[in-house]
Amino acid sequence: MKAQDLPFTQLIEGSKQFVIPIFQRTYSWEESNCRQLWDDIIRVGSNPDLNSHFIGSAVYIPEADVGASIPRWLVIDGQQRITTMTLLLLAFKRRLDAEGIETPISAAELEDYYLRNRYGKGDAAYRLLLTQTDKQTLIALLDGKEPEAGASTRIVENFGFFSDCIAGADLDVVWQGIKKLMIVDVRLQQGIDNPQMIFESMNSTGKALTQADLIRNFVLMGLKHELQTRLYLEYWRPMEVLFGVDHYSSNFDDFMRYYLVVHTGDYKIRKGDIYDEFKGYSRKHEVEALLGSLKEFADYYCRIALGRESDPIIGEALHDIRELRADVCYPLLMEVYHDFRNELINRDEFLEFLRLVESYVFRRAICEIPTNSLRQTFGTFSRRLKRDRYLESAKAAFLQLPSYRRFPGDEEFIRLMQTRNLYAFNRRSYWLRRFENHGRKERVPVQDYTIEHIMPQNEKLSKAWQEELGPDWKRVHQTYLHTLGNLTLTGYNSEYSDRPFAEKRDMEGGFKHSPLKLNEGLGACDGWNEPSIQQRAGKLASTAAKIWAFADLPEEILGAYEAVEIKEDAPGYSLADHPHLQSGITRELYVALRCEVLALDECVHEEILKLYIAFKAETNFVDVVPQAKRLRLSLNLPFAELNDPRGIAKDVSGLGRWGNGDVEVRFESLADVPYVVGLVRQALERQLGDEEEGG
Repeated sequence: MKAQDLPFTQLIEGSKQFVIPIFQRTYSWEESNCRQLWDDIIRVGSNPDLNSHFIGSAVYIPEADVGASIPRWLVIDGQQRITTMTLLLLAFKRRLDAEGIETPISAAELEDYYLRNRYGKGDAAYRLLLTQTDKQTLIALLDGKEPEAGASTRIVENFGFFSDCIAGADLDVVWQGIKKLMIVDVRLQQGIDNPQMIFESMNSTGKALTQADLIRNFVLMGLKHELQTRLYLEYWRPMEVLFGVDHYSSNFDDFMRYYLVVHTGDYKIRKGDIYDEFKGYSRKHEVEALLGSLKEFADYYCRIALGRESDPIIGEALHDIRELRADVCYPLLMEVYHDFRNELINRDEFLEFLRLVESYVFRRAICEIPTNSLRQTFGTFSRRLKRDRYLESAKAAFLQLPSYRRFPGDEEFIRLMQTRNLYAFNRRSYWLRRFENHGRKERVPVQDYTIEHIMPQNEKLSKAWQEELGPDWKRVHQTYLHTLGNLTLTGYNSEYSDRPFAEKRDMEGGFKHSPLKLNEGLGACDGWNEPSIQQRAGKLASTAAKIWAFADLPEEILGAYEAVEIKEDAPGYSLADHPHLQSGITRELYVALRCEVLALDECVHEEILKLYIAFKAETNFVDVVPQAKRLRLSLNLPFAELNDPRGIAKDVSGLGRWGNGDVEVRFESLADVPYVVGLVRQALERQLGDEEEGG
């Protein structure tokens, strides 16, 4: 590798061609980036005391096995700067040409030195060769032609920006500024330098690379040009097209994370770790097979997450899951979609599976069950599926989830559906639409209606409403205002206002004349009070149990799926087997700690072993070893992930000890109970699965 400071003009002059590899992302500088560059050029060009201005770096490597008469260099980093400067120089040349100006440089000199290769044939005639639509757009501009329809917007807009800037500028100042631009020139040697490692380590001043950018370059960068081009065009480019420009930049990293969850089984992969995880995974696979798999699963993801499904009924089910914002289940859905595509599950079963996932997520939300185990639930769910009894095994897996990950049954769901504040529920347009369109062949556009409180929201209820609700009207109003029984849809919200119930019922467009299913029965109500609200809530909640159906299985079938634990014969242990826990400070510490740890989550349970006591959710998250005057705790999480401001924990990874985990905490004082429990909570939350990323 050879690195040096170099004037930018010296970098691009001479017979050569800079080539942007086909897999590189397209030109993306915005007008604000160009304006900053222009301002810097004018500033440094107009000030004789300023000798230079640094604009970044260019990293490039000779293209192998080309045999071209003009040297070709593959740009690893710096394409945004080189492209932008090419547009500026072209705008400069256009003005020189238009006005017949020969100073400070002639148009012919500028073109020969910086824009074209005089003796190059075909593409070799251009000093810079871009990729995809950028290539043809820049070539058209260099040839003095108007870009065709579908041209690169950024290329055209930024060329126009520089043309406008240079139209009224002092060309001597501009040229002096351009000549003072400096770049770090990094020339790599083929077969010696590793361009990918250098690419990863570059601290570019341009737009930050996404994990997807790094992965694409990692897969394609080291290949010969012909193979690189074929694989990009056959596999990676179709994925970019499938996502579309906006979704590719915003969603592709999520897709890569979910892909790795499916194929590695590690549901705890975080966005910042995607690239490193992919590198490890990719080394086990041949590159074309890997790209084929990525392309296949990208199709599933786009159908699930981006609304690309062509089957309208399946698409509707996927839309409902998206509205629930249940992206935590996407890895599982991608895996099941793969099985559906490979005919391991038929269409009807696949639809029922999707509805089960929807029901599971919605029922848990209504029952206010914490979401911090959803990532683990969905990340490991497919391991329990039997491909020859797909739907049956899925229902069994749902029904056998432990209590804190449970699929709420009808009794719990119906009861809480009636009392939950559904107006404050952040997906209320979703549940209202599902109610209204359940069983309909012709869908009602719920977005055209507004939510209506039958009993008005106004705290100062009219005398008519107070009489309607009865002497205890304040309690009734406070208890039922935002609940299922009192909520509906209407297109006449402003007309209804706070009118008495009878007027809302009988007026033109009133409940009696409403075509909406949610308003069925309201036209027959004599009045609106606590019994009326309760009766309607009970009816709607029973309907809800059908819409969001339970994963029901006959007992005899479910019994066949019951996990059979085979344990070696071993004596049971109790606290009496731990002499240090019989009295004194160690017992006091344990009693206090035990009470707080068991209260962390309903899933936590205690298991007393011969040499230590384990507290478990899925598995041990903290193990307690009683000692003479203290407790020694082993926390089951990496030391680097622990937030321990007081620094009382110790990294014991690789050391022999009783208990699980890499973190040791010595607990000696009752005053430290809150702090120690805070450390223990981190181990529990890590095991259950922290849902801060799309949960």
